[in-house]
Amino acid sequence: MTQDDLVLHARDGAVVTLTVNRPKALNALNFDVLHALGRRLDEVAADSEVRAVVLTGSGDRAFVAGADIAAMQTMGYLDALAFAQLGNGILTKIEQMRKPVIAAVNGFALGGGCELALVCDVILASTKAKFGLPEVSLGVIPGFGGTQRLARLIGRNAAKHWVMTGDVYSAEEAQRIGLVYHLHEPGDLMDAALSTARKMAMRGPFALAEAKHIINRGLQLPLSAAIELEAAAFARCFLTADQREGMTAFLEKRPAVFTGH
Repeated sequence: MTQDDLVLHARDGAVVTLTVNRPKALNALNFDVLHALGRRLDEVAADSEVRAVVLTGSGDRAFVAGADIAAMQTMGYLDALAFAQLGNGILTKIEQMRKPVIAAVNGFALGGGCELALVCDVILASTKAKFGLPEVSLGVIPGFGGTQRLARLIGRNAAKHWVMTGDVYSAEEAQRIGLVYHLHEPGDLMDAALSTARKMAMRGPFALAEAKHIINRGLQLPLSAAIELEAAAFARCFLTADQREGMTAFLEKRPAVFTGH
């Protein structure tokens, strides 16, 4: 299987769907898959005509069931460090991409798969999806940022319970604690994810990028500093043609046509 086959790319107007494609291995992450995903993300980030991304897994059983345990079993310290650094680098591409990325979680999202979902901007899930960070049951801990992003999302003690028990949770429980935004029947998930992506793709690209950046960055700052950061980003929007188009279109009672400039 080539790298192109490991992560499939499908274009629908301004929306791209990236599909991790190792269904026989429940889309488990290894070095090859991570490199393939990184290359696809670079392509999407560089394409000015792409306004939003949907990320999902191949088949009907798994989003990404985790990292490839067979590949990890023989790793030593240096191999494990390189794997964690590669995974963190790929996930950071999603976090820093100036376009919204929606996770369509269609099945198991465990370990590295849960970490991959966590770094997306919105998580939509099938009612049959399962979430968890079960690494302690293998004698290790999450290595792609899961301990940190989960704690920031659901709180320190709840994250400790997830990580230190290694339990697997239902989609309903993941939604209850705020990890998942919305649940859908399995046959409706991709339509819902694409609909959300299309809606975001119609908004001002510069404004979307600033909103994503400010929310992510602001969570790492005291509230007063984050509010100052937001005010500066708000003002930067007024340097764009999209701001003028958006407000003119509103006053003229017509849809705005944004260019990203």
